[in-house]
Amino acid sequence: MPLREYLIDKPVSYYKKLIRHKQFVLLLSILIGVIAGLAAVLLKTSVHYIEAFVRNQANVESENIYYLILPVLGIFVTVLFTYYIIKDDIGHGVSRILYALSKGSAKMKRHNMYSSMVGCSLTSGMGGSVGMEAPILATGAAIGANVGEWFNQSHRTRMLLIGAGTAGAMAAIFKAPIAGLIFALEVLALDITAASIIPLLISAVSGAMVSTFLLGENIEFYFSVRGKVDFANIPYYIVLGIFAGLVSLYFLRANSFIETTVQKIKKKFLRVLIAGIGVGALIFFLPPLYGEGYSDMKMILSGQIHDLANNSFFYSFNENSWAFVGYLGLILILKVVATSLTTGAGGVGGVFAPALFMGGIVGAVFVKTVNLLEFGNLAPANFILVGMAGMVAGVVSAPLTAIFLIAEITGGYNLFIPLIITSSIAFLTTRIKEPYSIYTQGLARKGELITHDRDKTALTLLMVNEMVETQFEIVRSNQTLRNLVEAISRSNRNLFPVVDEAGNFDGVISLDDVRQLMFDQSKYDSVYVKDLMQMPDVFVTLSDNLETAIAKFRKTGWYNLPVLDGKKYVGFVSRSNIFMIYRSKIKEFSGD
Repeated sequence: MPLREYLIDKPVSYYKKLIRHKQFVLLLSILIGVIAGLAAVLLKTSVHYIEAFVRNQANVESENIYYLILPVLGIFVTVLFTYYIIKDDIGHGVSRILYALSKGSAKMKRHNMYSSMVGCSLTSGMGGSVGMEAPILATGAAIGANVGEWFNQSHRTRMLLIGAGTAGAMAAIFKAPIAGLIFALEVLALDITAASIIPLLISAVSGAMVSTFLLGENIEFYFSVRGKVDFANIPYYIVLGIFAGLVSLYFLRANSFIETTVQKIKKKFLRVLIAGIGVGALIFFLPPLYGEGYSDMKMILSGQIHDLANNSFFYSFNENSWAFVGYLGLILILKVVATSLTTGAGGVGGVFAPALFMGGIVGAVFVKTVNLLEFGNLAPANFILVGMAGMVAGVVSAPLTAIFLIAEITGGYNLFIPLIITSSIAFLTTRIKEPYSIYTQGLARKGELITHDRDKTALTLLMVNEMVETQFEIVRSNQTLRNLVEAISRSNRNLFPVVDEAGNFDGVISLDDVRQLMFDQSKYDSVYVKDLMQMPDVFVTLSDNLETAIAKFRKTGWYNLPVLDGKKYVGFVSRSNIFMIYRSKIKEFSGD
């Protein structure tokens, strides 16, 4: 490819002579951060313009009958795009990043650099109850992975660049570089050194600067904390943390159940129709469930919480009545239903914004309940913001990200102590019953989850197909001892797989089992291979990872295990080879 040679290969080769690898990675981080920032701006703009266009055309402000139609239409178009144009599943963006880190050799398909953006624009812009964060994070990660691949970077460097792309995208979407950095470290569980944090930080700053330059300094729901925090209210923040943790647990359980139930409908367009109409019906009765919810969050923080009842049957309720608290509670319960139906049906979007939205409602419900019961006279704004952090900590399992995100978007750290208290308690409350976050549930069940533990990470990353040894003499079950002895004379191994004409595995013969018979030539033509072979109770498959293989070695006590692809013989894996490759992977991953 001459174009690649002149545009990439030769310049890279030239610059490698001038600068060190670390400096080159820093340059790539800047590039990735800028591109991720542009992608975030493009996604935010497209979602908002599509939503504005749809609202103007349908006049949903006064004729909310269109709420019944628009979400199912948006999901339908998204499914057409993903199934017939992209021809790949692009949902659950952050889970896709984690899969790329744990099982995908730090590689992501090129269409991930734009497909999630298009899908999210269609889904969220037309009312799907999802957020933009996961799609833009997947986009940023895909940019990092593909830039690393284009420039022939190592597996470890590609992992770092995926983190840089994620940090840049997160920083750009909220204009919060510290939150972007911490998200990449906390959620992606990258096991990196202090020095390698610099590329993540540079990418995050680059993404935030691009977003700020193009969209201005205002943040989606920017709110400046006024006055000092009353430390006499600390007990209330503790209770709020428990409440947020319980709601987070409900979010995780309900989301998993609804998505699984919806996806049992095998006909995808019937699934879209049923789930889409369900989303539309929920939005029809509860308009705040429309889209990602940032405009509603701004209403709440601006003291206009009663506007959440606009265009609904609940408009007549007084905002300081128990009926209005019940309305907020209904929104809280059904938001996760609307989000899960949207993603389960095939819509593209994330749960980060819904978690923030629900966190705001959690804070509002808590304040109004306390004030109506006359247990106190709490100011709503601080508790709403802290409630947002609590829900993110519980649902995403990222308390540090939640703390610094809310601190950054409020323009200061006045709420720092309440944020720490509520987020930590919400996180711990959720983890008592649910050990995994919304992003890691599915991967953990499949044993595909990367962790902060370097040894565990290496065990997860290594696959059996990287360790298969094939230099074995194959014999047939109908052959005689004479044929087996001839095979032994040609081999330098102690094992001899028995395979039929179709390549199916029949068993194995160990040299120790035939050593004495080898010297009795009278039996060469009367003893057959099938009389000598044995079938192992345990074998490994090409899809097993190193952790699974080691567990099988422990179970059997064998030093070699056969590798099968279905019933087909592939080769053997040995304990010694596993240890050697494992040590090599640890060295590569740690950078030692």
